[in-house]
Amino acid sequence: MAKPNYQFEKRQREQQKKQKKAEKAQRKAQPAPAAQETNTPTTS
Repeated sequence: MAKPNYQFEKRQREQQKKQKKAEKAQRKAQPAPAAQETNTPTTS
């Protein structure tokens, strides 16, 4: 039975975190008035 490659798994997790952080930073950098409009609560 093969041993698990923990370094590979750790590297994959770190890359996912880095990508998610970059996407979040990109969203914050762009002024998105359209996104703000969709988040407004609607009254019934």
